[in-house]
Amino acid sequence: MNETTDPYCLSDQEAAGLLGGAPWKRLVGIGDSVVEGIREPVKGYRDEGWMGHLARALRLVSPGLHYLNLGRRDLLAAEVRESQLEPALAFRPDLAVVACGGNDTFRRDFDEAGVAAELTAMVTALRSARCQVVTIGLLDITLSGLVPEKYAKAWSSRLGRLNALTAEVASRQGAIHVDNTGHPLAADPAIYSSDGIHLNARGHAIVAAGTVRRLAAAITALSTSGGA
Repeated sequence: MNETTDPYCLSDQEAAGLLGGAPWKRLVGIGDSVVEGIREPVKGYRDEGWMGHLARALRLVSPGLHYLNLGRRDLLAAEVRESQLEPALAFRPDLAVVACGGNDTFRRDFDEAGVAAELTAMVTALRSARCQVVTIGLLDITLSGLVPEKYAKAWSSRLGRLNALTAEVASRQGAIHVDNTGHPLAADPAIYSSDGIHLNARGHAIVAAGTVRRLAAAITALSTSGGA
């Protein structure tokens, strides 16, 4: 299997077809390693993070798209807001991806309310700047068997709570949420890197395809309502 035959991925032609009519010209990503695109290569798949896939797909329908990825690994949600929100706003995006909170789930005490407040602050600021925002639900790697059993149950619970609060923030603020909860490939160890934390190149291609499909649904809704 490779990227062109993988049923969970999209070819360039398929992505362009789905994103036809996309109104966005300036894409920014803020977050942790999820946005930065940390990964391991996989034969037959582009060695590219899912944000790169998304930018490339959007450029197929908007060749002049400007793209800025501010994501950096190891950051907590508060650190993402403190270091990335201001430069993201200065970029004047009309489409922003916000993905963080995963590192907060590793802390001794997972501060759900604190993460929700940070996400709300970022999404609200971007929405107030007339920017459409995309939030991401994380795939549950604990289902793959790659996470030691003694940690898997607790981490799975935290990932589920993070995904739920992210979806709630998105709903309240009128953002687009990509729900990867229950993704059919979450339990497949072949989509993850050997570090037992990050996706590999195939995993990134799969998440990119899901994001394109979700944006396509949003584009259809916008065209139907005539809104922005």
